Amino acid sequence: MSRATILHADLDAFYASVEQLLNPELRGKPIAVGGGVVLAASYQAKAYGVHGGMSGWAAKELCPELIFTGGHFEEYQRLGDAAIKVLGDFTPLVERISIDEAFADVAGCEHLFGSPETIARTIRARVRDELGLPISVGIARTKHLAKVASQVAKPDGLVVVPPETELEFLHPLPVGLMWGVGPVTEGKLEDEGITTIGQLAEKHTHWVQRLLGNAVGEKLSQLAWNRDPREIIVRQRARSAGAQSALGRKPFTEAVWRPALIHLADRIATRLRAKSWFGYTITVRVRFRDMTAVTRSAAIDSPLAATTSLAEIAEDLVRIVRTDHPDQQTITLLASRSPTSCATRCCSSNCRSASPTRPAVPAAARAAPASPPTTPSTASAPASAAKPSATATWRSNRARRYRTPSGHWRKRNCDATLHR
Repeated sequence: MSRATILHADLDAFYASVEQLLNPELRGKPIAVGGGVVLAASYQAKAYGVHGGMSGWAAKELCPELIFTGGHFEEYQRLGDAAIKVLGDFTPLVERISIDEAFADVAGCEHLFGSPETIARTIRARVRDELGLPISVGIARTKHLAKVASQVAKPDGLVVVPPETELEFLHPLPVGLMWGVGPVTEGKLEDEGITTIGQLAEKHTHWVQRLLGNAVGEKLSQLAWNRDPREIIVRQRARSAGAQSALGRKPFTEAVWRPALIHLADRIATRLRAKSWFGYTITVRVRFRDMTAVTRSAAIDSPLAATTSLAEIAEDLVRIVRTDHPDQQTITLLASRSPTSCATRCCSSNCRSASPTRPAVPAAARAAPASPPTTPSTASAPASAAKPSATATWRSNRARRYRTPSGHWRKRNCDATLHR
């Protein structure tokens, strides 16, 4: 049996901890990051039942002394990067899975820095001393158990799970601590009388699959017995670029959601162009006042990295949501996401031409038929045609088609939106 050498490090109540770090007057007080919707809550607020994703008014009812603070997202990114870098000082095998948590395999560096527990204690001390932030660490033989252990260690603790006591540690824990068990899945299991991981482990895999589906049932049945062969994945590229906007409680009208979508599209497109990536699917998520959410997606036949194009498709998807849910009159959150291609990258001219501040296109270019730029033969083509102009590339990019959720291909009206 292998040894417990996998660490899962997780910054505690990260957003709220950063806000308390930036403003010492907030330390020890119940605070929530956000406004209309709680993005994160301090442990003092969590003691009242406040949690991320809760509406602001509901959080205030639970905790009348709750203090709302705006987000300092640049500081979140800076401090999150710095904390993950501390792990990288001990081992190159670091897999970051979010802004505030990462796995690390320290099996090959024990002769330099000591046992996994010693390394974890050093990491926690450095993050506390250098950044002023609390961090919890779980150590186990598998990634899943290490992540569960770090949750048990919160707040600001360390838990080591020796291989010989894995199931003894795992099975009494609530099933909600398992990686991949959300509120819906947890509710389904509770309806069947399953509240602990050990109770789930006693159920046959086929029974769990009938309840939760084949893929989820198989996965959770294996994890309940700590069967997790996944290894640390280093330098894993982001598979999507996304952004969201908490709106509070706003009327579900185009005057409200359209500017928000344009802003989200600009944030996404900026990230795509910065990495020379492109998106091939657009997904929007609309959350209503009753906290229910609806998601719609559209596949694109040619990849995009243009702000205006991404915004147009997202607008059409939200209009579909509006049509499908005429009884919903208030929205609280909009989110947009575009999965990216990591293997193939978009050309620099396409990315540059995607700028929303593109100048007016000449009439000749507007009259030309929209077709993807081709690579002419250098032997027969004139020098001026060897490379498509930025205007032609932008025009071609604007003429792409996309597929609606009903499966129909739709083409954007380029001429009507050139100067938008």
